[in-house]
Amino acid sequence: MRNLWTKAGVLGSMSAAFGSMLWSQKQAESEQVASGCTAAQTSPSSPYKLKLVQVLFRHGARTPLKSIPGVTEVQWSPTLLEPPAHTHIDYEVTDLHGGPRPPSPVEDSYRKNVLNGGSFPGQLTTLGMQQLYELGKKLRRRYVEETQFLSSTFTPAEVYVRSTNIVRTIESAKCLVAGLFLQKQTETVPIFTTGAESEILYPNYHACKLLKVLVSHRWAESSTLPDIAADMQSIKKALGIAAHQHMDFILIRDDMVARETHGLRCPSVLETWRTKVEQRAVDMIYHVYAQDSSTETLQLCVGPLLHSLIANIDEKLEGTSPDRKLFLYSAHDTTLIPCLMALGIYDMKWPPFAADITLELHQHRETNKPFVKVSYVGKDQLLPGCSGVYCPLEEFKKALSAHSIHPEAYHSLCNSKEGLAEP
Repeated sequence: MRNLWTKAGVLGSMSAAFGSMLWSQKQAESEQVASGCTAAQTSPSSPYKLKLVQVLFRHGARTPLKSIPGVTEVQWSPTLLEPPAHTHIDYEVTDLHGGPRPPSPVEDSYRKNVLNGGSFPGQLTTLGMQQLYELGKKLRRRYVEETQFLSSTFTPAEVYVRSTNIVRTIESAKCLVAGLFLQKQTETVPIFTTGAESEILYPNYHACKLLKVLVSHRWAESSTLPDIAADMQSIKKALGIAAHQHMDFILIRDDMVARETHGLRCPSVLETWRTKVEQRAVDMIYHVYAQDSSTETLQLCVGPLLHSLIANIDEKLEGTSPDRKLFLYSAHDTTLIPCLMALGIYDMKWPPFAADITLELHQHRETNKPFVKVSYVGKDQLLPGCSGVYCPLEEFKKALSAHSIHPEAYHSLCNSKEGLAEP
């Protein structure tokens, strides 16, 4: 899709359709490669029997969160956000107990600003909806058509859908379910979410005081690292932006990728910076989450989420949730990056839209011993500390033990006076 960068005037629904076509072609090619091994791994002749699937995924393509200061904006028309008919399902957003949807201060903050063209920042686009629909279809092929693991129609007892309380992740979850079950449902699809004060599906700086202290320090530090600071000075000069104007590579990348994905115009001067922007954005976020001698930052970022994923496995093995077969978690790039780091499989690349981390629980047919298989964007991963791709559960738990944390211990650590007193 790099050739889209220099094509001017490709706006509106035509560009979205073109971007969708290119994306679908790439998706189809990758799935042809991946599907051949999936069926073999989960066939009746396999020594492993699939018991539970958990999918943590990033939302689809969206409008930028902010525009690059001083760079000509493109038209983010509301027509780029129209839902395709095949993504419609009957769904309801509730809190974790089935009550009314909580307030969403994060979403409210987006709605205070309007992008050039009339849409809001951070909104799922038509292309993004299609990406999640395609991810749902991929999961359907794997777990409905090839293995008959899931029913062909949505059933609440079988499938649990959880999302952050932000419109783009809620809509992404809806589109994935539409693709997974081809809009077939006997009941309304509940999408569970929670208030900002108790969210564990992203690093929660507002609810965890210690995490805010740690991350704020490392975030400020990341912009002053010699290579990052020098490159930022150069790109500002190339764009004609004043040296004192605040900007960082993650912001630049966000706007550039949003334009690129939708086939929208971008200043040609940025084309020569594309690879460097990507590298420096990753360098920055890695510095924010990276560990030196301590595991504390990652533990506070995703520890409660990892604990929840392990708890789901334990409950399945104990038989306390016999009907549950699939957990879907709709989240963000800032969820996947620290999760990949905690798993020891981060590839130093920014997770693409609709990227997924999938955890499969298997039992050996002869020994009944449990194994966990992890994949990232469709590719099986060998975790550090695991003796094989099918990782014995005890090895999997040990591999995550440094970062998984019980909710009570998490809250205690977040508000510890000793931790908050550290520089």
